[in-house]
Amino acid sequence: MACAGAAAWLMTGRDDGANRARLLLAGGGETAGPRRAFEPPGWLRDLAGGVRARLGGRLGHAWWCLPAAVLLAVLGRSWIPLIAGLVAVPLVRGWLARSEAGRAALDRETAVVELCAAVAGELRAGRQPDGALLVGDAAVIRRFGDAGSAVLAAARFGGDVPGALREAARQPGAEGLAGVAACWQVAVEGGAGLAEGLDRVAGALRASRDQREDLRAQLAGPRSTAFVLALLPVFGLLLGSAMEADPLKVLLHSPAGFACLVAGVVLEGAGLAWVAWIVRAAEGTQGSVKA
Repeated sequence: MACAGAAAWLMTGRDDGANRARLLLAGGGETAGPRRAFEPPGWLRDLAGGVRARLGGRLGHAWWCLPAAVLLAVLGRSWIPLIAGLVAVPLVRGWLARSEAGRAALDRETAVVELCAAVAGELRAGRQPDGALLVGDAAVIRRFGDAGSAVLAAARFGGDVPGALREAARQPGAEGLAGVAACWQVAVEGGAGLAEGLDRVAGALRASRDQREDLRAQLAGPRSTAFVLALLPVFGLLLGSAMEADPLKVLLHSPAGFACLVAGVVLEGAGLAWVAWIVRAAEGTQGSVKA
């Protein structure tokens, strides 16, 4: 790759500067700009953009499994990669959906901490609980979606704010709002300090987040090892292709190769499932200790 890059630079980039200097010193006229790389025609770009928009809108990033499957089917001259690509689309889409849900849950947990800090600061400034909730950053509450809008409406029109908070706490990552609702109800009914309770809820959420980040850092090594081991078969296929052994033909067009392919896929899936089970077990242990 380094040699190819150096050759491309020698054939293109090196001559541009010399030509520009030669033209500038010789004629003093306008110099030609650098040579542009090949650009596909406009109709091809529009077609590719339309296909990408349609497939991306329906399937998201999971649709990239289909072009990869088509490429493997053409290279291997077999329909098996097409079936594997069609099976992989819903699996990848589910995995991406779970990842997006996890990020949304983390965002809601951060929003709970920010909400507690903002309302506690307004309470110490002398505002009433409903007014402190309304004066705070409304964008933080709207990160809980319709449930956050219900909380704002209850605070603005004298509704059941603890009930709205409990309803919003049903969302993944927003469980801390249940503690906020309990503190709110105790403060309204019994006259206890709401700011101190919110500080404790925020402190508990921060401690839980720090423990989770520490656990994630400790599990980074096993996850990286599993990821590298999962990619080893791909490197093996590339190495076999570089040695002109034609591994795709062996795996897809011979009984022994197909048996090896099925066994490898099963073992690969079992290994990934085992690593995922170890991670879930560690996270469950942390949750039980925290409880």
